Amino acid sequence: MLENFTKFKQGNYENLYHNFKINTKSSFNFAYDVVDKWAEISPNKRAIAWCDDKGSEREFSFKDIKFYSDKTANMLREQGIGKGDVVMVVLKRRYEFWFTILALHKLGAICIPATHLLTKKDYIYRNNAADVKMIVTVNDDQILDNIDASQKDSQYLTKKVVVGGSRDGWLNFDSEVDKASDIFNPSDDVKDLTSTDISLLYFTSGTTGNPKMVSHNFDYPLGHIVTAKYWHNVVDDGLHLTVADTGWAKAVWGKIYGQWICGSAVMVYDYDRFNAQEMLSILSKYKVTTFCAPPTVYRFMIKEDFSKYDLSSLSYCTTAGEPLSPKVFNTFYDLTGLKLMEAYGQTELTVTIGNFTGMIPKPGSMGKAAPGYVIEIIDKDGNLCKEGDVGQIALRLDISKPIGMFIEYYRDKAKTDEVRTDKYYLTGDTAYMDQDGYYWFVGRSDDIIKSSGYRIGPFEVESALMTHPAVLECAVTGVSDDLRGQIVKATIVLVKGVATSLDKLKKEIQDHVKSATAPYKYPRVIEFVENLPKTISGKVRRVEIRNKKKD
Repeated sequence: MLENFTKFKQGNYENLYHNFKINTKSSFNFAYDVVDKWAEISPNKRAIAWCDDKGSEREFSFKDIKFYSDKTANMLREQGIGKGDVVMVVLKRRYEFWFTILALHKLGAICIPATHLLTKKDYIYRNNAADVKMIVTVNDDQILDNIDASQKDSQYLTKKVVVGGSRDGWLNFDSEVDKASDIFNPSDDVKDLTSTDISLLYFTSGTTGNPKMVSHNFDYPLGHIVTAKYWHNVVDDGLHLTVADTGWAKAVWGKIYGQWICGSAVMVYDYDRFNAQEMLSILSKYKVTTFCAPPTVYRFMIKEDFSKYDLSSLSYCTTAGEPLSPKVFNTFYDLTGLKLMEAYGQTELTVTIGNFTGMIPKPGSMGKAAPGYVIEIIDKDGNLCKEGDVGQIALRLDISKPIGMFIEYYRDKAKTDEVRTDKYYLTGDTAYMDQDGYYWFVGRSDDIIKSSGYRIGPFEVESALMTHPAVLECAVTGVSDDLRGQIVKATIVLVKGVATSLDKLKKEIQDHVKSATAPYKYPRVIEFVENLPKTISGKVRRVEIRNKKKD
């Protein structure tokens, strides 16, 4: 299938960068042009190997995926979903995610993959910001309660669908799909999609204000050919496992688009809590051939006894999401003989910088520019930085606009214009380039905190903190952590006269944040201070806070 979308003869990195091309069609739809095509030419080819932490197993061929996505599309159409309608999908790692996202593609609808950790407030904001018409979710009382509580304040939300259960006011996904026809006929308005038709919306956190909406068009999956083939190094009829919940953009990087274009099946392990021993057992039992996970996962895995697991099928491993320490790289190499190939990208982009097939990785380096990306490191005045000098990672859009780059921040021209000009897309991340053309990540100029692969915006945590009666002022920053990369730190000025022990108050504030916003955002470190460091204009100097050592 790959040769249908690319024109390239394999070679070294320089050949890949300068000669790799993606053949775009006038109108591309991944569900029809890849999934249904595989079902036609190789119906029994494995698409998904799925299991969960309770012992259940399922396997799906491309014929199966077409069958269920067609039935799901008919079900959604019967519920009034059509081109341009917005559906939020909260399905963790359930295989129904694949049925649903493909069904939405077939309808020309907009899919918002979302984490199961959202609270009532999060749903209200997202539902109204994107005009969400339907939510499809797993059967989890906390999720269902939060969605139910948000509905009266959500202007357009009229349909709620639950997978694997039932509740008053909710449609049962299983029974509705079961009775739907397996013959799906696309409507005429989906046959001529344009570059402005949205297929995916992701909410991504910033340092100020509410989360931004990153919009992608229907060509976006083609940008992940490089992700799968030349970074993950997947092979035809192989089995690739990317560790990611479907609510995060990393899932479509590693669990569907590029992998299926290249003919590799995807391994899906559905679990509630990460356990390094169980993950190693999955790699061994299912003979996973290629594996991608954030550095945090590798940090936990290398503490285990690898001699207990048969990893002979594992041929290639990649990592992204946070900087990789050379210690983890070297320890994993000693245990497996495999070099971790790091890469960098954003929700707005595809793989932007990476250690690609044929390259010799430098431990700790993000690698080199991906094909289709022209990258410069620039200073605050927009001037090119010299080798070794730190500056912002910027993409030259006047030379090459990468396939897979986002359309815009949906409904927010001002924020779009802040990061994109005729010449550049400004990533907001800082790095430097060495004499060999390798890029080294330095920091995030927008203060985003990356903890165990999660992107956490300080504003959202600060907003939750400020609803606690003891908090007068606060600032949230990230501090380094050996296991998680970074953890959230809250620096707090208390209301005068708080009468309780500080240790007790820390625990109370942490629990409060867990209940007020997504629990993974809570501050693991809390520091009480008399005053926050500020500029003359009254802005908090987070850089000064970050430079203080963790307690």
